[in-house]
Amino acid sequence: MTDAQVAIVMLVLFITTIFLGFPIAFTLLALGFIFGWYAMGPRIISLFATNTSDVMGNDVLVAIPLFLFMGYLVERSNILDRLFRSIQVAARAVPASLAVAALATCALFATATGIVGAVVTLMGLLAFPAMLKAGYDVRIAAGVICAGGTLGILIPPSIMLIVYGAAAGVSVVKLYAAALLPGFLLAGLYMLYVMGRAVLDPSLAPRLPASEAALSNAAVARDLLTSFLPLSALILAVLGAIFFGLATPTEAAAVGALGALLLAAAYRSLTWNGFKESVVLTARTSAMVCFLFVGSTNFASVYSFLGGQKLVEEFMLGLDLSPLTFLLLTQVVIFLLGWPLEWTEIIIIFVPIFLPLLDNFNIDPIFFGVLVALNLQTAFLSPPMAMSAFYLKGVSPPHVTLAQIFNGCMPFMTMVVIAMVLLYLFPGLALWLPDLLYNQ
Repeated sequence: MTDAQVAIVMLVLFITTIFLGFPIAFTLLALGFIFGWYAMGPRIISLFATNTSDVMGNDVLVAIPLFLFMGYLVERSNILDRLFRSIQVAARAVPASLAVAALATCALFATATGIVGAVVTLMGLLAFPAMLKAGYDVRIAAGVICAGGTLGILIPPSIMLIVYGAAAGVSVVKLYAAALLPGFLLAGLYMLYVMGRAVLDPSLAPRLPASEAALSNAAVARDLLTSFLPLSALILAVLGAIFFGLATPTEAAAVGALGALLLAAAYRSLTWNGFKESVVLTARTSAMVCFLFVGSTNFASVYSFLGGQKLVEEFMLGLDLSPLTFLLLTQVVIFLLGWPLEWTEIIIIFVPIFLPLLDNFNIDPIFFGVLVALNLQTAFLSPPMAMSAFYLKGVSPPHVTLAQIFNGCMPFMTMVVIAMVLLYLFPGLALWLPDLLYNQ
C-alpha cells in the first residue's frame, strides 16, 4: 500500500469514527499520532509540539474568547428583551410586524454575538410565544426564529469568519467587510419573504391589535433611545474600529467585551452568577475551538506528508472542472457535511482540503469564505440535523412539533440559495467593500 493510499484510509477512518460519535478533536489527535508514527516514527512528537505551539500562538484566535465573552454578557443582560420590544413597537405598521421585529432583532444581535444556540433559544423564549399568541402560523413563526438565529455565523463580528481566516490565512478584517452586505442581504430577503406572505395571506401573520399598536411617537422614540441606540452604538464602535483600521479584531473585541460589561451594569442586570456563567461558557467554547484547531493542524500535517492532499488535488484537477462546477461541487459537499457536523468541524477540518485548489480555479479565498458562510446557514436549517430546529424545540410549547419547525425552515433555506446565487452572479456584493476600504 502506498503512502497516498494510507492517507485515504486515514481520512476514511476519521469520517467513520465521527459518524460513530467519537469526540472529534481527540479523534483527530489520535489518528494523526498513529498514522504519523507510521510515516515519521518518533519525529511525530516534535511535529506535534511545533504545530501545537504555532496554533496556540496565533494572535487572530485571541479575538474568539473576547467576542464570545461579549456575546454571552449581552445574552445574560436582558438587552435582547428590551431590543425586541422597541423594534416591535417601531415596526407596528409593517405587515408581519412581529416577524420583522424578530428578524431585525436577530440581525442586530448577531452583530453582538455569533452564538447561534443562544440567539435561537432566547428568541424562542421571547418572540416565538409572542407570535403564537398573536395568531401567527406555527411554521412561519418557527422559520423566522430558526433562520434569524443563524445570521450570527455570517454577519460580523462572526466567530466563524475568524476561524476561517485563521484556517485560510486571509485577513479577518477583509472577511468582515466582505460578509457585511451579504449578511444584511440575507436578512432582507427573510423580511421580504415574511412580509410578502403576510400581504398574500394575512391570516398567517395577523397585524397587532389596535390597543398594542396605539403608541405615541414620543413613546416609540423613548423605547428606541433606551434599548436600540446603546447596543447599536457599541456594535458600530467595534465594527467601525475594525473596518477603518483603528484597532485589530482582537483589540476591538476587547473593547466590545468591556462595553458589554458596562452596558449590562448600566441596565442594572449585571449579576455575579451571570458574569460567572459568561466566563465559564467562554472558556468552554474557546477550549473546544482551540482543541479542534490543534487536532486538525496535526492531522492535516500527517495527511499532507503521506500525500493525501496532493492526491485530492490531482483528482479534482483531473476532472477538468470549470470554476462554476468546482464551486457547486464544494458547496454541495459542505451542505451535506452540515447534516452530521457543526460549522467548526467543517471550517477547521474539511474546508482546508479545498483551499489549496482555489488558485487553480482563480477563486478569491475571501469570496469563497463568504459563500461558505452563507452555505452554512443551511446546516442549521436542514433536517435531519437542523440544530436551530432542535434549539427551538427545546423551548417551544408542547403542542409545537419538530415537523412543523422543519417545515417552517424550508422556505428560508430557499432564501439562502437565492442569496448564494446572487452572490455568484454579483461577486461585488462581497468584494466591493473590502476593495473600497483596503485595496486603494
